[in-house]
Amino acid sequence: MAKNTGKTVCLNYVLEQLCQTDKVLAVTSIGIDGEKKDQVTQTEKPEVTLYEGSFFVTSEYHYRQRQLVSEIYDVSEEMTSMGRLVIAKVLQTGKAIIAGPASSVRMKALIDRMADMGVDMTIVDGALSRRSPAAPSITDGLILSTGAAIAPDIPTIVDKTKFVYRMTQLPAFKTIHHEELLRADSGIYALQDDEVFQLPIASPLLFAKNKDILFSHGTTLFISGIITDAILEYLKAQPEIKKTVLIVKDFTKIFVTPFVLNSYLQKGGSVFVLQKPNLTAICVNPTSPMGARLDSQALQSALQRVVEVPVYDVRMLDS
Repeated sequence: MAKNTGKTVCLNYVLEQLCQTDKVLAVTSIGIDGEKKDQVTQTEKPEVTLYEGSFFVTSEYHYRQRQLVSEIYDVSEEMTSMGRLVIAKVLQTGKAIIAGPASSVRMKALIDRMADMGVDMTIVDGALSRRSPAAPSITDGLILSTGAAIAPDIPTIVDKTKFVYRMTQLPAFKTIHHEELLRADSGIYALQDDEVFQLPIASPLLFAKNKDILFSHGTTLFISGIITDAILEYLKAQPEIKKTVLIVKDFTKIFVTPFVLNSYLQKGGSVFVLQKPNLTAICVNPTSPMGARLDSQALQSALQRVVEVPVYDVRMLDS
């Protein structure tokens, strides 16, 4: 949910636990993780520990900086800003910077490739600005990191985290056109009487200019891209709001504020997703680089009262 909420600490804990099983693991990232210092905040960061027998994917540039013994299995043909992607197997436990594909399509292809290589589980390190790896079409499970870096007080942290949790729990919309809509990479569609109609509207931002077309095939609308406050503000002002059903692919497509969403719902509108994520846990970091030090147990307890998934401070588990 923010930088310094303990994402890398959580990742290291998960990897440490999984390395004690007989699963073949792979680790990659949608961004860059494992650096000693955050390039934005200039704060110290924990490094990523990779264990013997596991695979990892990183750029050529970062592969050269590894602090472990490894064997290269493959080098991609596609270039990134840091060179080609390297797939390697860890021969001796150590530390490395991981940096994987920048797009969700390439990330999904990489995960499939790892499965073909005999990998049982691929762990994808996320990023604050990139929700895409959390999409159910890409990964099977999600761990959310939150903590004092969001706010210096527990009630605010709980409120902000609860909203993200709420988005992961939006109901799934049932339709015989489920797969067809998932494949849609652009456009706005109406669902009426078990039929799908693509509306001649280039973007939801143009709803106001296409008011006569918007509800020409009913009030159940599927938006293949993201939804924003502006879209909900427009819809809630329409006479059809009490019948309006808005569908998106998954929670990673929702970029709205609690106030606007609540207002839209109170007016009678509804929001559904085609795919719900499997949120398995929430991890907390009760400290922040700005000096905030909260009571970890109090933070965990406050969050646990408003969510129905386990809440952990993995540093307390280690102790």
